[in-house]
Amino acid sequence: MMPALLGLSVVGGIPEIAQAIDVFHTDAMVPRTPAAAFADIDAAYPCRLDPLGAPLRLAEAVNRALCENPKTREAWANVKVQAAAVGVAKSAYLPSLTGNLQDGRNDGVTDVKGYPRLSSANRSTAYSASVSASWLLYDFGGRKAALANAQALFAAARANQDALLQTVLSTTATDYYATQAAAGKLASAKETESIAHDSFIAASARVTRGVAALSDQLQAQTSYAQATFNRAKAEGDLQAALGTLAADMNLRPDQPIIMPDADGGEVPDQAFAESVATMIEEAQNTHPSIATARAKLDAAIASEQQARAEGLPNLSLIAKYGQNNQPASLGLGEPQFAATGRDWYVGLQVQIPLFDGFSRIYKVRGAHAQVEMQQDALDEARQQIGLDVWKSYQALQTNMRNVGNTATLKQIAQRSFEVAKDRYAAGVGNILELLDAQKALSEAKQQRIQALTDWRAARLRLAAKMGRLDAEDLRREQAPQQ
Repeated sequence: MMPALLGLSVVGGIPEIAQAIDVFHTDAMVPRTPAAAFADIDAAYPCRLDPLGAPLRLAEAVNRALCENPKTREAWANVKVQAAAVGVAKSAYLPSLTGNLQDGRNDGVTDVKGYPRLSSANRSTAYSASVSASWLLYDFGGRKAALANAQALFAAARANQDALLQTVLSTTATDYYATQAAAGKLASAKETESIAHDSFIAASARVTRGVAALSDQLQAQTSYAQATFNRAKAEGDLQAALGTLAADMNLRPDQPIIMPDADGGEVPDQAFAESVATMIEEAQNTHPSIATARAKLDAAIASEQQARAEGLPNLSLIAKYGQNNQPASLGLGEPQFAATGRDWYVGLQVQIPLFDGFSRIYKVRGAHAQVEMQQDALDEARQQIGLDVWKSYQALQTNMRNVGNTATLKQIAQRSFEVAKDRYAAGVGNILELLDAQKALSEAKQQRIQALTDWRAARLRLAAKMGRLDAEDLRREQAPQQ
């Protein structure tokens, strides 16, 4: 007898239309964009990317990097994964319902040799349907530990996203200021090249009039050639920096970018008043990387509790109702009669783990070792954050002093060059004095640009190491120089 069954079975499945249902509101736990709260340039349309501004401002560069960088999008996707895991853990508190439906054609033939009266041939269409339910009532804290683990991992994913956003923001700001410095150095190199050319022309004129030695012309020409070399190198350095900044924003390296003048941004107006000890203590308590490590420790503790609970009994409420139309027969060779069958049951089920080959013992040991490992990771994160804040603070203090030093140096170098140029034009100065003043002015201008951009980058890096870098810090970059 060979039955032919055409059936449909749905076991624990959910129709596609139900996938849009968010009973536990996990979507509300996930930020709207990969940039989370940082993409606030346009709050109504976060992560809306218009054509590049000209010039490109730091806030726009950071917004693009946070929204489009593959690392930030990966962290955002991980938050979605962990939010869904929280929903899965919460679903364990609800009953499960399973439906089963079979509908098939039955073609049965029985041929009894020598006893034709006992032979039979039956053809029928049969179906069976059943619904079963199960509801875990008590499991010694297993579900609670699983939910705590999922929630802790979600908290770790969110904190990790915040830490990554701080890192990407700081990296983009550093690259932005490095590009701005490269653009400023190129402008300074072009100006130096022009000054060197003028000095060469002036020296050549004096040699032609016979009031200066040929060595003056040659030395001025050498200085001019060196300035041309430096200008060409500055052009290459700028293109490399522009490519790096474009990559941060997930753009092609050859994307045209116009940078603002390095002298047009914020400058330090006072010393940093907050003590470094206070900043280190604050960072070790609130930095997103610390929150990530702490959440992973909580998840490991919950995972150990879950492993212990899995070795204990659990109590469930179970129920089932079924119906079928299997035909009935009085015996072999007798005709079949149409019939309808029903069955149901409801009751309590206790499951008691008796022996699992000692695997539970080793799972608990492994879970406890994970707790120890995460505790060590938390301690290491605190130590690293403290060191990062200390280094960033010292770098900021150094750069803050250098901004003032370079301003004074630039003024002195400018006056020195003007005096040397006038003395040489009047015939009372020599070419070496002029070239030395020219070189000192060029270096002073570049040091001024480097000091300004280094200070701005150091300020943002310190804020990032403390875990409190926000959009307000980016808007300050656009403030005019005082």
